[in-house]
Amino acid sequence: MGGVEDDEPPSKRGKVSSGALGGLSNGTSHREQSSFSLSDSMAQPLASQGKDEVVGSKGMVKKVELVQIIAEALYSLGFKKTGAHLEEESGIPLQSSVVNLFMQQILDGKWDDSVATLHKIGLMDETIIRLSSFVILEQKFFALLDGEKVMDALKTLRTEIAPLCINKDRVRELSSYIVSQSKNVLDISSDQEVRLKSREKLLEELQTLLPSTMIIPERRLVHLVEQALDLQRDACRFHNSSVGEMSLLTDHQCGKDKIPSQTLQILQEHSDEVWFLQFSHNGKYLASSSRDCLVIIWEVKLDGRVSLMHRLSSHQKPVSYISWSPDDQQFLTCGVEEAMRRWDVTSGECLHIYEKIGLGFISCGWAPDGKRIFSGVTDKSISMWDLEGREVECWKGQRTIRISDLGITRDGKHLITVCKETTILLFGWESRSEKLIEEGQNIVSFALSEDSKFLLVSLSNQEIHLWNIEEAINLVAKFKGHKHSRFVLRSCFGGLDQAFVASGSEDSKVYIWHRVSGELVLTLSGHSGAVNCVSWNPTNPHMLASASDDRTIRIWGLNQVSLNHDDRHSNGIHLCNGGT
Repeated sequence: MGGVEDDEPPSKRGKVSSGALGGLSNGTSHREQSSFSLSDSMAQPLASQGKDEVVGSKGMVKKVELVQIIAEALYSLGFKKTGAHLEEESGIPLQSSVVNLFMQQILDGKWDDSVATLHKIGLMDETIIRLSSFVILEQKFFALLDGEKVMDALKTLRTEIAPLCINKDRVRELSSYIVSQSKNVLDISSDQEVRLKSREKLLEELQTLLPSTMIIPERRLVHLVEQALDLQRDACRFHNSSVGEMSLLTDHQCGKDKIPSQTLQILQEHSDEVWFLQFSHNGKYLASSSRDCLVIIWEVKLDGRVSLMHRLSSHQKPVSYISWSPDDQQFLTCGVEEAMRRWDVTSGECLHIYEKIGLGFISCGWAPDGKRIFSGVTDKSISMWDLEGREVECWKGQRTIRISDLGITRDGKHLITVCKETTILLFGWESRSEKLIEEGQNIVSFALSEDSKFLLVSLSNQEIHLWNIEEAINLVAKFKGHKHSRFVLRSCFGGLDQAFVASGSEDSKVYIWHRVSGELVLTLSGHSGAVNCVSWNPTNPHMLASASDDRTIRIWGLNQVSLNHDDRHSNGIHLCNGGT
């Protein structure tokens, strides 16, 4: 067994990818490709290069590591000669000679030699050595089976793999390949790629096990640069444009001109206070409802102009809630303690009326599959319906209150309601699990993030709380500044990657905060009455809508003076009925 090597044909050997593994290919090191030998290129040990020498004004960057990740980046970009020259001139190797030898042995299928070299690399952690040995010997085991050397494979399993005491379940699984060799090995063509890894893949797996100080992680410099860009973007209070616009050549900083702050349209079709509005998921439509009992569907044109599409007047009471279907082809409306209606977007036709004798509906929402509907009922229960109007299930008890939103998570497994004046219920309707969010003040409304990981809760004490509800429920941030005393005000997530929080206010303004920092970045003036609801277009971060007691809807967009004509999101200016 000792010395048994894989005689896999050269054509089957996976070439090493660019990056930390990228210096070796077809048995030749990158230094040999540049006309000097591996041993010659290791002219000076790392210690002589000043291993602790640092560069940069803050003394945080080690010179050796910086040179190594630059060299790795050069190799990964295909500049092999330049990378080799950097190693030669600096005297700092990308990897030590023994690591290069180990990697080459893996590429050559010299499994016993590579295990022996592994012990010479200088690893102090015995567990890493055993884990890495297991991975290599497992490859050796399958290579022997592939060559129909069943007894040798069995010996490797018994005398080399099993004594490592790593993953006993996997060892038993390997034993099963011996037992059923005639099925799983002789007919290996369909199974080989799963079990017998390419050598490149094997090296990548070993790279995850070995310390990064020995094998530089692939694309490490690019990863660090991406991290820096992410941090700059997150720190930018006004970032609301695509990541592609960020540059490596300057520090990133946006201005307020990237936030919708100019009134582009004033929509005046409602004859009374506008209580609710919501963009469709695809951003092509806007639905609004009012104290005048009307529901209006607006169409968002390609140029950003919003135009009247349908006026729906079937409700006998003011409409307080609207919910779009997952495919945006239908929507639901709820009157104040009245029936719930399902509508077709294209025709404006009422497709179905949902009713419960002696009761009314206060909220509504769609299951993600679009085949079921949930509703909050005036008896504080929650009902689930099929599209034809059959009540499939009803959960009674203190499930909701009379003024309430209704949220359904993206996986459809949890319903979110306000079950008490100061308490939000996360109800697993299939598992019957319950989680509670306890607030110290009365809850006015809430909004669920697009990814269902966060909940935005508006409170009566003029605060908006951001809760992480993904796993352990915890309070993330508080937003302050808007005015609230007695009306139902609704807030929303919005902007690029939902990086902002917007809310209506009783002082006739729209308030916008940066979600991560909690900083109030803008207040928008224009309305002459309380702003009851805001909605940010989910596909256009530069379009925001607000609904007010002044009977109007305002469409906000970018300041046209500084609008970049090449911007991927744009709005035309259309001031209806006389301007801002």
